[in-house]
Amino acid sequence: MVNRVKIGNDVELKDRLVAINRVTKVTKGGRTFTFAAIVVVGNENGVIGCGLGKAGEVTAAIAKGVEAAKKNLVKVPVLNGTLPHEAYAKFGGARVLIMPASEGTGVVAGGAMRAVLESVGITDVLAKSKGSSNPHNLVKATIAALTSIRDPKTVAMNRGVSLTKVFRG
Repeated sequence: MVNRVKIGNDVELKDRLVAINRVTKVTKGGRTFTFAAIVVVGNENGVIGCGLGKAGEVTAAIAKGVEAAKKNLVKVPVLNGTLPHEAYAKFGGARVLIMPASEGTGVVAGGAMRAVLESVGITDVLAKSKGSSNPHNLVKATIAALTSIRDPKTVAMNRGVSLTKVFRG
């Protein structure tokens, strides 16, 4: 289940550029260069979205990517700067493993995963990407892993247990 989020104009989303790809099309008249930009936006408080923008100029591609990312926002449970439990996801050839870490660890992750994890507001996490290093698929696999994480409050409600009983052991 994916929790889609509608954000009003009052919430400030910060955008991060993950990758820029220069695409060349060769025609009879010569070469035509276009740019594709992968952008991640987040409020650093549990909301994240990714988008792809394509244009003839880099700035226009980034702007289109930001607009596309704002349309794909999802909510992620963040617990004290880390995750409630570990998560694994696949997208295409990219495989992603994300594990919670103790306070002070920092974000131990590669480039594309680091942008997603920092945009969502996670400060302590261990992450490993296996398989493909394609930034498109890594970003989508990371967001898929983050959306598969369940909030401890909702899990306790579904089980009919209070959180105080769970944490006391």
